Amino acid sequence: MTRTVQLEGCLNFRDLGGYPTRNGGRVRWGQVFRSDALHLLSAADVVRLRDELRIGDVIDLRSTHEVETDGRGLLAQQRIRFHHVPLFDGAVRREETPIEFDLSDRYFLLAEYAKMAIARVITTLAETTAPAVYHCAAGKDRTGVISALLLGVLDVDDEVIVADYALTQENLDAIIARLNSTEGYRAMLAALPPDTLHAQPQTMTALLDKLRARYGSVTSYAQAAGISPATLDRLRHRLVE
Repeated sequence: MTRTVQLEGCLNFRDLGGYPTRNGGRVRWGQVFRSDALHLLSAADVVRLRDELRIGDVIDLRSTHEVETDGRGLLAQQRIRFHHVPLFDGAVRREETPIEFDLSDRYFLLAEYAKMAIARVITTLAETTAPAVYHCAAGKDRTGVISALLLGVLDVDDEVIVADYALTQENLDAIIARLNSTEGYRAMLAALPPDTLHAQPQTMTALLDKLRARYGSVTSYAQAAGISPATLDRLRHRLVE
């Protein structure tokens, strides 16, 4: 099985299958994918998602403004269930932050602020019977937080979660260049602190540490976000073999 799905219109479309769990299981291949934005998919890409990957659900983590500006592209013409679940829905503004405030702190604040949205994403993945993909713009930050939480409640080891996050670094320059080719994302990237434009392992390690310091475990965080034990059991049954 191949983790990275090569597409003309995406640079960061990846299968989360194959990752081992602590109890000896393994995440099922071909059931849940993470990605950068899908609105630039080519006609051939759409055929592949429809006929080969059999994507039935798309969970769009972008803001309302992003969706209105860039749309859903050719994929919108397909019989696919779209779920718009923005993790934040305001404009990105340049803000002065303390020097010690790093990217892992931003991720932790996102996890705290967006609990209801995160619960909706995880619940959607638990309830669908079709392969699903969730995505934001770069497939790094919002998508990275969801991936960490998803793999965490599936009982995947921290080292694997961190490695999955860091895979984005391999294509990050190309992803940023593509985003900078559009006026809306060029302005958004310009507003971000320079130290956020990376996918270094220590960032995800620090996020997991912060979550455990506050909640005890990723599963306890998920329950605090409103995800029921029954939903978590359904998720594990669907995605772990």
